[in-house]
Amino acid sequence: MSLDPRTLTDVEDVRARVDAHVTSHVGRLAAVLASVGDGSAPLVGAVTEMLSGGKRLRAAFCYWSWRAHGGAPGTPDEVAVLRVGAALELFQAAALFHDDVMDDSDTRRGHPAAHRAFADRHRREGLEGDAEQFGLSAAILLGDLALVASEQEFADAVAQAPAVRAARAREVFDLMRTEVTVGQYLDVLAQSLPWGTDTDADERRAREVIRAKSARYSVEHPIVLGAALADADDDALAACRELGLPLGEAFQLRDDLLGVFGDPAATGKPAGDDLREGKRTVLVARTVAHARGAGDQVTLDLVRATLGDRDASDEQIAALAAAIAASGAVEGVEGLIDELCTAGFAAIDARGWAEPAAGMVRALAHAATDRTA
Repeated sequence: MSLDPRTLTDVEDVRARVDAHVTSHVGRLAAVLASVGDGSAPLVGAVTEMLSGGKRLRAAFCYWSWRAHGGAPGTPDEVAVLRVGAALELFQAAALFHDDVMDDSDTRRGHPAAHRAFADRHRREGLEGDAEQFGLSAAILLGDLALVASEQEFADAVAQAPAVRAARAREVFDLMRTEVTVGQYLDVLAQSLPWGTDTDADERRAREVIRAKSARYSVEHPIVLGAALADADDDALAACRELGLPLGEAFQLRDDLLGVFGDPAATGKPAGDDLREGKRTVLVARTVAHARGAGDQVTLDLVRATLGDRDASDEQIAALAAAIAASGAVEGVEGLIDELCTAGFAAIDARGWAEPAAGMVRALAHAATDRTA
């Protein structure tokens, strides 16, 4: 089976059907915004652009977990699951709008990040006031709009579901959104705390951020949502959490590697962008730990001087990336990914799910953790 995410999410037209619900919701949003004021049209364009490039892995995890727990295709319940998938995609858009503001990112999926695009619009149109502040304000509000849209889509999706099912799914969805929000704060906090003196604490903190901000909402919660929508019992939901968390953490660790060593043509971001943004990842924590243990002051000085330097040259970023590679941190993170994947896949196998659902969940997990973009 192909491990290309787009090929996998095309199985049973999951991506196309989720996209149809997303497009329908954005169309309704456009009508509402048009009735509010003519100047709101660029907001719809920005939301549409943010939603246009996703892999739809979260929606696919939700759908195939639902199938694994007995969900039957061709039923009204299937429509509800696909709409919950759309709500997940709308929530991801909200998280990305806000994340780009907090990280001060320049690009997203090969295009200028929303706050940059709206600042440029301010300058092109000769508007008054500060262009950068205008861009930041617009991006924050775009994130809020997408968050409202995700709530509306989820509520509509479960409106006709039995009360117990709707309540259990709502509990998962609300927990997911709360955790991501708190995870974002923990990430901001981590960037402000002392760094490099206690490398064990640095790595623990980095993994705590990964779990709260990304791992659970990328893999664990979508899988648990699908099971809840199939009326799975508490033991089954607990098993979904057991397999989803390590796979979600492996997903983010892979993202951290790509943030330094990925191909910009595939990732849509410049190589080493995470280094300029100063992300304190497990990868960087292990680099610092190795340098301290080896008495490698050159690498320690390079990390301190370059990590988080927005004005660092391509040569400086390349030098830091080379130091990270030479430290053995890449192999260490790859080993941690393998360890987490082994636990996650073993937990999938232990469930004894029927095909094709079991194979699809495995394939999606491989695509999430073995990817190049």
